[in-house]
Amino acid sequence: MSPEKKYVMEVEKGKEAADDGRSVGPVYRSIFGFSNTREGIDSCWDIFSTSVEKNPNKQMLGERETVNGKDGKYVWMTYKEVYDVVMKVGVSIRTCGVGQGSRCGIYSINCSKWIISMQACNAHGIYCVPLYDTLGAGAVKYIICHAEISIVFAEEKNILEVLKTCPNVSHCLKTLVSFGEVTAEQKLKAAEFGLSIHSWDDFLQLGKKKQFDLPVKKRTDVCTIMYTSGTTGDPKGVILTNGSVLSIISGVHHSLESMNQKVLEVDIFYSYLPLAHIFDRVMEEVFISIGAAIGFWRGDPKQLMEDIKELKPTVFCSVPRVLDKMYAGLIERTSSVSILRYAIFKLAYAYKLHYMKKGYKHVEAAPGFDKIVFSKIKDAFGGNIRLILSGGAPLATPVETFLRVVTGAHVLQGYGLTETCAGSFAGLPDDLSMIGTVGPPNPNIDARLESVPELGYDALSNPPRGEICMRGDALFSGYYKQEDLTKEVLIDGWFHTGDIGEWQPNGSMKIIDRKKNIFKLSQGEYVAVEKLENIFSRVTCIDAMWVYGNSFKSFLVAVVNPNKELLERWAEVNGVKGDFSSICEKPEARAYVLEELNKMAKENKVRCLY
Repeated sequence: MSPEKKYVMEVEKGKEAADDGRSVGPVYRSIFGFSNTREGIDSCWDIFSTSVEKNPNKQMLGERETVNGKDGKYVWMTYKEVYDVVMKVGVSIRTCGVGQGSRCGIYSINCSKWIISMQACNAHGIYCVPLYDTLGAGAVKYIICHAEISIVFAEEKNILEVLKTCPNVSHCLKTLVSFGEVTAEQKLKAAEFGLSIHSWDDFLQLGKKKQFDLPVKKRTDVCTIMYTSGTTGDPKGVILTNGSVLSIISGVHHSLESMNQKVLEVDIFYSYLPLAHIFDRVMEEVFISIGAAIGFWRGDPKQLMEDIKELKPTVFCSVPRVLDKMYAGLIERTSSVSILRYAIFKLAYAYKLHYMKKGYKHVEAAPGFDKIVFSKIKDAFGGNIRLILSGGAPLATPVETFLRVVTGAHVLQGYGLTETCAGSFAGLPDDLSMIGTVGPPNPNIDARLESVPELGYDALSNPPRGEICMRGDALFSGYYKQEDLTKEVLIDGWFHTGDIGEWQPNGSMKIIDRKKNIFKLSQGEYVAVEKLENIFSRVTCIDAMWVYGNSFKSFLVAVVNPNKELLERWAEVNGVKGDFSSICEKPEARAYVLEELNKMAKENKVRCLY
């Protein structure tokens, strides 16, 4: 029997065996109910253009200026100002011969021009394809070729990286636009491959005397193709339609409203997680849909908290690696004060946590201590923060608990994949039973577990455990040009995530395992360990290598079994004495093996070992 659900309702009974012989648990849906976006809103362009009509003079996109080499304030563009530039960019794109159904790449850190370029794509029905290099060496070239991208927008420092992909991409890529300036050398390099290259200002003038009608856009039209890690090494292009994005926007709005945390026009979102990932992209669409503001970071992790303090955001998304660092910094800061002040802090923390556990809302648990003790921590986050969303990997329980108590904000874990358009599950505020879980399913999806008998997980056991499967309008339409991979994970309308979950008594989901040996590190990066093991197994001085990592750490570890014959031969040549066991203990032998591993890492363009 399944445990009693507090936040979800059972809509379909479980059964002993699915079509492939695996038992499946009941289908659950959020008890909060759900209604999709209003009529007349059929695309992401409709979301933006409607907000422009309603909020033309409200601030939309902000970037921090530098004055005389010093950090200044955030400078804002209004919704109408952004719209005007978007229309110019769109006309210039069309002037280049890029039209509805074509693919446009964006290769940059988060900034106003990223959003402007994306909205220009939305306006003309062009598929926005983010480019980023953390998927591995050659990923940018692979994505440009695989998606047949004809135009790329890139920040200045990435222009050279795009040019390096030539001539391999010359059959499809015809136009390159810099978010800044273009050097004479870059123009010559582009000309070698017949590539048209423009600075941002010049590109805006390209279609000055031309005019193009905006095409009709439907919910079923592709909005974006987002590439994500593949177990074989090649990235997979996840196709997301307008309908998928609109569904998740409505779901997020509905969930936040049910928590009394709905997005308001006065809200400010801090954008620093990559727009190349669906998590941040969707959240920015949510804020745009309500006419709220988005402020961008400067691209330097060391200046993250400084930017937050200046921007004074109300909401931001994060990943555990960043929150872990914030937690460590706060712990160091609070423990380095005088003995008396530290004792007061510990007393305040224990007092507030005690009353939060008793069911008090965090703003009611210890208002006096919030004002006297925790206010400085809140000020470090700008003073206005009310919601911190964490995704990409599990957030450690001590970190989540601590931040819920001291920041004066709701700190909520969520869960979703690119294939589900991000936010599929989300924790709830003022409920400490949510800690360590990703919360109940959001109202725009159905969720169930499927048994994985080979790993000992039974969806009909108590507690139910199995592979998390989801269905709903937010799901992707398939992997671009990879129908075989699509059929592997989309079965009878259910997306099989590969993650193992366990239903909790309150209806929340806890991620406990991974079906396949591919997982995320704490910064949200996928790692396919078999691929790494296959690469390093080619090192002649080792017989085998086992790579391990988990989602609470930002790095991997490896256990190496050296080849006895080759290591003894190396020891003889290099004057290292002893039997095989003692040789393995020698610092010189370890340095030798590490050097060989690093050589292989560099040859295959993976990160070196230390």
